[in-house]
Amino acid sequence: MQPISIVMTELNEVRNIERVVSNLLSQVPPASEIVVVDGGSTDGAWEWLVQAARSNPSLVPIRDETCNLQHSSGPISRGRNVAISAAKSALIACADAGCTYASDWLRNLTGPLIAGQAEYALGGTCLDPQDHSVWDVASAPFFSIKLSPSEPTKSCTARSMAFTKALWRRIGGFPETVFFAEDTLFDSAVRKTTAPAFVANAKAFYRRRHSFYSAARQMAYYAIGDGQIRVRWSRLFRNSARCLVQLAALFLLWWSAFPFLFVLLLECWFAFHRDWRFLPRFGLGAIHARFAFSIAVPWLIAVNHIRGLLSAKPLSNRQNISA
Repeated sequence: MQPISIVMTELNEVRNIERVVSNLLSQVPPASEIVVVDGGSTDGAWEWLVQAARSNPSLVPIRDETCNLQHSSGPISRGRNVAISAAKSALIACADAGCTYASDWLRNLTGPLIAGQAEYALGGTCLDPQDHSVWDVASAPFFSIKLSPSEPTKSCTARSMAFTKALWRRIGGFPETVFFAEDTLFDSAVRKTTAPAFVANAKAFYRRRHSFYSAARQMAYYAIGDGQIRVRWSRLFRNSARCLVQLAALFLLWWSAFPFLFVLLLECWFAFHRDWRFLPRFGLGAIHARFAFSIAVPWLIAVNHIRGLLSAKPLSNRQNISA
């Protein structure tokens, strides 16, 4: 197999780092190296990486405290760029500390690159079948996360992404000016030069264990980020229209129930059309939670996208706050 470097960033991920590194070291065939950039962890994650590297020569930990929101407005992008710059291979695969990976993930994801069919490949994300909450199921499609590994996906995510190092150089790397949506901007720049290969059996297994509050907060953060970098205008208009239609249906209830019933059917379509074949296996509670979260989605997106348009205040997350 052609040499491949896996790159990953982490900051205060001591709860996840052992699991994901073990997954990446168990790839068949193995990566030539796994480059992990630590942005200045204070929870023991860095010490674990150093210790693990002593018995795993292919694990390359790099500590760079400029890959932290205190020093960079785009710490995740900066961490990836640092890792890719240090990588020795011509082929790069991106992984995420919050995910797990099947043993054939790397082989499947990089297959189109090795065969010379593409310079860029996307694997997508799937809900972890072994570890998830009802709100993970409820929010999954709104974060482009599939419920089944067999579902086709064309979503862009750096949780499962591969490209040639030459392409990364040509694009100018990941943008270091944004905290969220950096992979979306990278993907947009790449697609102006080459078409991606979509790999059906190379999904990252995402294990967030959301509550309603944490899922809503993450959706709000993404929408604020979209507003700050002035992207996804059609998403803003579409969800704003849903908010107005919901309000109109409630107002018209004074005269007729038909508009409300129509909107109810429309909202059922928004909630379930993406993965209705797979959702029932998660039970009635997940179905109810999906509908509730779907009703909240247009408000979360529209209100917070507008907040992002009106504010340039940098975003943060729990890791950067504690670092």
